[in-house]
Amino acid sequence: MTTRRFFTEELNELQVKIAELAEDTKNVLKKSVDALFEKDIDSAQSIIDNDHFFNQKEQMINETAMILIAKQQPVATDLRRLIIAIKISADLERMADHAKNIAKSTKRLGAHHNITINPEIREMANLAMGMVDIARKAYETEDISLAKELASNDDKIDEKYGEVTRELLEETANNPQQIQHIMQMAFTSRYIERYADHITNIGESIFYLVKGVSYDLND
Repeated sequence: MTTRRFFTEELNELQVKIAELAEDTKNVLKKSVDALFEKDIDSAQSIIDNDHFFNQKEQMINETAMILIAKQQPVATDLRRLIIAIKISADLERMADHAKNIAKSTKRLGAHHNITINPEIREMANLAMGMVDIARKAYETEDISLAKELASNDDKIDEKYGEVTRELLEETANNPQQIQHIMQMAFTSRYIERYADHITNIGESIFYLVKGVSYDLND
């Protein structure tokens, strides 16, 4: 096998691992939000316990990319792919962290709270999971038009986050004795909003991968 062919195969395998990690982060967000709505403390604890899985995957991707940079001394385009792989894996790991934080809020709320969970929180999560699908496809096909779509979806999540926050503030005024539980709801919606922000970062990384210039999707 020629050096170039080996490098291409290793690079393709790295990109597959990133796509798989993206799917994993989508799944863990769904599990964390399901646990929140179902008051499933055992599921929440399982999400927390398995967080090391995402850290290990990120580390493996980063180490592979660094080895390829060191051994293959890639040309500019391929070097961009490796650098972007490292950046995207970092965003994916942080997304998993936010899903874990939702699970932590679920544990703090406990199985017997009487707080009504705003359905907009699930809608925010559904939008975020849709963004993961768009980002994954944009990365696999290097399609910047898809990457740009992420901005409008992120705006929708930001809008819903504002609505949830306003409603929770009103709830705090009406039920001050429940402020600790209500704050966990506020944290949860914030974690989803931040999760989506990292997907937008991935979209910007894809734009840089394709065009070689920085692009602000929130501009």
